Amino acid sequence: MPIALITGASTGIGRATALRLAGKGWTVLAGVRSPMSDSAAAAAGDGLAEGGTAGRVIPVELDITDAAQIAQALVRVEEESARVAGAEHGGLDALVNNAGIGVGGPLELISPEDLRRQFDVNVFAQIAVTQAMLPALRRAGGRIVFVSSIGGRVAMAFTAPYAASKHAIEAFGDALRVELHSSEVQVALVEPGSVATPIWDKSRARNLRVTIPAELQAQYGKVPAAMDKVLRETARRGIAPETVAETIERALTSSRMRARYVVGRDARAMLIARRLLPDHVLDRLVRRVLGV
Repeated sequence: MPIALITGASTGIGRATALRLAGKGWTVLAGVRSPMSDSAAAAAGDGLAEGGTAGRVIPVELDITDAAQIAQALVRVEEESARVAGAEHGGLDALVNNAGIGVGGPLELISPEDLRRQFDVNVFAQIAVTQAMLPALRRAGGRIVFVSSIGGRVAMAFTAPYAASKHAIEAFGDALRVELHSSEVQVALVEPGSVATPIWDKSRARNLRVTIPAELQAQYGKVPAAMDKVLRETARRGIAPETVAETIERALTSSRMRARYVVGRDARAMLIARRLLPDHVLDRLVRRVLGV
């Protein structure tokens, strides 16, 4: 029975992936920032019942910015691997780096603290988890999935911190894919477009707290309303997280992983636009869509 560790598994893509893999017979260590509630555990049980297999979801308290919790997660991986494999030193078949946050707004108004927090969670913490799990992944000839974003290849206005963090993950993924070849550990980047997850509600709540100083009203006065409209429409047209989970499962079970998996029509459209349109033409199109 293969074993996977998924970060950020309490909601959205992480939860959908945990349930999908367990439904296919995997043992899933589901990283959550706080212990799973009774209602969440019941929902997980319902999802597994639908799958009708012997797979399991095991909640693991894991704040990926906490080095002590990362170390404890590794202990859980090794214990579960030994139990499943019946060996003293088992391995980890899959690591899905999914946990993340989104910071947005005019870059001029983003505080250094928010910018650092964006990179602490979306970049540095993901690499810390990966580094910690590599020995176990190497023993199993395992696979690593970084849940990136189409924003990691096509940066949009007013999402610079988030897009920059995903650009960084793209770079790490590309480098690791080559560096780990001799270890037979494969690496892939999954790049969704709009996904119907709670991140959009959280982003809208943060957007409502953005205050435009009086002296910058001419430059950014329209931005909060424009961002709220975009976030609302993005959430409405977002694909189901289960669609991304299906792609992640395919990456983990195919005979050979692809380097990248673009998920969603809007993601593919953005990538085509970036390839075909001159930068300033695309800039004008974005300004028209945003109304700024």
